[in-house]
Amino acid sequence: MQELRLSSWLPTTNKEVKLRGWEELDVILFSGDAYVDHPSFGPAVIGRLLESYGLKVAIVPQPSVHDNLQDFTKLGAPKLFFGVTSGVMDSMVSNYTASKRQRDKDAYTPNGDKGFRPDYAATVYSKILKEKFPEVPVLVGGIEASLRRVTHYDYWTDQLKPSMLVESGADMLVYGMGEQPLKEVVTLMQKGVPFESLTTVKQTSIVRKKGALPVNKNWKDKILSSHEACVKDKKTFAANFKTIEQESNKTFGARILQDYGDSTIIINPPYPTMVEKEIDASFDLPYTRLPHPKYNKRGPIPAFEMIKFSINTHRGCFGGCSFCTISAHQGKFIASRSKESILKEVDHVANMPDFKGYLSDIGGPSANMYQMKGKVQEICDKCVAPSCINPVICSNLDTSHAAMTDLYQSVDKHPKVKKSFIGSGIRYDMLVPEFNKNADPKELEDYTEEVITNHVSGRLKVAPEHTSDPVLKLMRKPSFSNFHQFKNIFDRINLRKKLNLQLIPYFISSHPASELEDMANLAAETKDMGFKLEQVQGFTPTPMTVATVIYYSGYHPYTLEKMKTPKTKREKDEQHRFFFWYKKENQDWIRKTLSKVGRKDLADRLLPDNPKFYKNKKDFKVKNTFDDAVDTPKGKRRGKKGKRNQGKQEFVSVLDKGKRKNNSDKSNSKRRKPKRR
Repeated sequence: MQELRLSSWLPTTNKEVKLRGWEELDVILFSGDAYVDHPSFGPAVIGRLLESYGLKVAIVPQPSVHDNLQDFTKLGAPKLFFGVTSGVMDSMVSNYTASKRQRDKDAYTPNGDKGFRPDYAATVYSKILKEKFPEVPVLVGGIEASLRRVTHYDYWTDQLKPSMLVESGADMLVYGMGEQPLKEVVTLMQKGVPFESLTTVKQTSIVRKKGALPVNKNWKDKILSSHEACVKDKKTFAANFKTIEQESNKTFGARILQDYGDSTIIINPPYPTMVEKEIDASFDLPYTRLPHPKYNKRGPIPAFEMIKFSINTHRGCFGGCSFCTISAHQGKFIASRSKESILKEVDHVANMPDFKGYLSDIGGPSANMYQMKGKVQEICDKCVAPSCINPVICSNLDTSHAAMTDLYQSVDKHPKVKKSFIGSGIRYDMLVPEFNKNADPKELEDYTEEVITNHVSGRLKVAPEHTSDPVLKLMRKPSFSNFHQFKNIFDRINLRKKLNLQLIPYFISSHPASELEDMANLAAETKDMGFKLEQVQGFTPTPMTVATVIYYSGYHPYTLEKMKTPKTKREKDEQHRFFFWYKKENQDWIRKTLSKVGRKDLADRLLPDNPKFYKNKKDFKVKNTFDDAVDTPKGKRRGKKGKRNQGKQEFVSVLDKGKRKNNSDKSNSKRRKPKRR
């Protein structure tokens, strides 16, 4: 590898600016994360992108807001603008659990130390910068800005808040992945166009006085109910979301307008999905792929350690799950890298000095969506559906898994790669021929066998989320019967290949529409399948999701029908107790509760009078899990990546001994210290 020097990273101090021979800066970025120069970290991507346009760029990671605020003034004022982000995650999700308890660790800070990122970080940073440098434009972006670009429900304060633009005082909000809009902003400013004239840049949002709307004859306008109307009436707030979600997921969306006081929030339409050449260019920028040397003595950065040897193959997710924010930020349509770009990055990683031959992940938001898109683009251009696979897989969606199978096999041919893992979540339903009727069954079988045989480190993670059909329908997830079918496929391959792997399903508790009886059914059905639930994390309402709108308003935004949601601590705790049916302190309560609702049959399934389930303690091997954790290829526990693990928890599958000869106590014991295969 090329020798790295301090100047290999974007400068973070005046000393580092001088090392490059610069007297002034064009753009200064502020981030709530520690600075890791890696394509999985948004601030690094934006910094490298702006650098590629010939700009002098610096980054101030995790500026202190508890002193004299010198971190905000130490580099002076940039020529073009300040860029602000809370980091890779929404700062409130990063700082707090679903129960609103402050997290013990911050995965994006050296040593996992907490307290280096303020609540609502992007808003806090923007306010300070506008106070210190009122004449310099401030652009706010990242996932926190994306999810808070309109009137939204904030779970942590339990109130509706206006667009982040209003609260932060920023001059422009960039939503979604920022490469395309920032390229246009920089190009126009370099041509001498004043910043205040940049009113029609796609995928940006601005605030103007009522009646002073910028003119663009090519765009249609969709007018939302005002912020004040939303605060006054929850049903009005719910009705807004249908327009927001549909326009955000169109190829050619409308401009969205929402009044706030005597001002109008203007949200310009999104850019079309990045083509292969564009996304390749973003990943091919000269990243060091390492944290800034300033952190060498402070300890490792957990989030970096997790993705250090991972490869991102694509962006976006067409699942449209009602509790997930991925499509609100990365978009519904998949932007895939070329095979050549991916293999180039694999070669770069394989030649890093401390690479031991193991790639921790090759994937994306959902690992098995790489290279998937509409067969006829014109049909996609007219589509307003938030999901391409719910309630059924769209007949226009190409769900071939052949490109992924070929990619995995090509990666494994690299002489320095001993094994590559698929650490991202997999849409198991797309691997079930009965559900994915459009795909070639042979391709699905080849992909499934390739993944299970060669790319699983002891456990394969999938996300059925629930067992209740009404809840799953609201979640935009398929029937739980598909999970049964996939488990049969998994078990068959597992047994035939003598792999002794575990299947790990994720479930969400306290989701809108979930009743106590639904949770009892979930507990009974998963028990019958051989799963013992060890730890569960409840549904976390994050802005810009259907489930959050229902949680706050009590109405479904598409039908405006009333819906129930577990909201009180008691309701949530009671739903949790069903997961822990095997604990003695819960058993009397479960029996009494189910008797009251006339479901003694469920009580008998969960707690039979003479349970064979308890005759042999070896029937259960419970592996301890912990809040928001995933496994590394080495079997060590790690901090979360911030994707699909949010709001969910791992469960341990122990197959019935009568069905699995290899599932002995001895084999489970060995898996406590997993070895490379």
